[in-house]
Amino acid sequence: MSTTLPVTAEPVRLPKKSSPSGASAAGASARSTSGTGRQLAALAGRWGWRVFKPVLVIGLFLAFWELAPRFGLVDQIFLPPFSTVVQRGDELIRNGQLWDNTSASLGRSLVGFAIAVACAVPAGVAIAWYKPVADFVNPLLELFRNTAALALLPVFILILGIGETSKVAIVVYAGFFPILLNTISGVRSVDPLLIKSAVSLGFSPLRLFQKVILPAAVPTIFTGIRMAASASILVLIATEMSGARAGLGYLITAAQQNFQIPDMYVGIVAIALVGLVYNAVLVAIERRLTRWRPQTDR
Repeated sequence: MSTTLPVTAEPVRLPKKSSPSGASAAGASARSTSGTGRQLAALAGRWGWRVFKPVLVIGLFLAFWELAPRFGLVDQIFLPPFSTVVQRGDELIRNGQLWDNTSASLGRSLVGFAIAVACAVPAGVAIAWYKPVADFVNPLLELFRNTAALALLPVFILILGIGETSKVAIVVYAGFFPILLNTISGVRSVDPLLIKSAVSLGFSPLRLFQKVILPAAVPTIFTGIRMAASASILVLIATEMSGARAGLGYLITAAQQNFQIPDMYVGIVAIALVGLVYNAVLVAIERRLTRWRPQTDR
């Protein structure tokens, strides 16, 4: 008798189908990733172009400065190539002469600039907010704001002497009026609806100034502060050219009188770099204080 063995059939496993929800989630993730990538690429391109433009312009200017004397477009005696100026600047840095003069100018300008800011901002707020104060000081304000700081340099020297006091005082005078006038404009241009809303909420006068007036006026005030920083440097350099024993203005004048032309250009480049650093620091502080505003290129 034959025996029939049972046949065991293995179950057939069908491939699992992905659920529609999983597919949509994967697609959404892919689209999100690609969208983020496009945004990052656009941002990188925008920032790259913003950095590339000034680098290109400065590079072309320096290339022209380097090549013009070498090809005889200008006399190398009066305009040495940029590489020669850089080499001489490196020598002045190594012997400490450039740092000594730069630190002297920076000390005078920072002290005078700080005094100008400390005096001009409160004075501008008082003039803009209190009409009796404005009526009282307006004649003197109109008189002195139209008088150039360098025109009063002999007066400062006669009264305060030829030392450090007169140089700091002329910087204070040069920086005071741009800050004062922009502070007045900033406080007076605050939206009246903001002031009425704050008053209706029960803000005290001090809190009104802290929370409404000053924050709204900060952008205009910083415009004046940046103008004052530039003016203070320029006026100080001119002052140092007429009577000083240290400073970038003295370095430029001494180099010109001794016909050390590369040294003169080193001083000029140092002044430009100091101005750039001043402006960059002030822009960073302004952006810190005005984070509530849409940031734009400055």
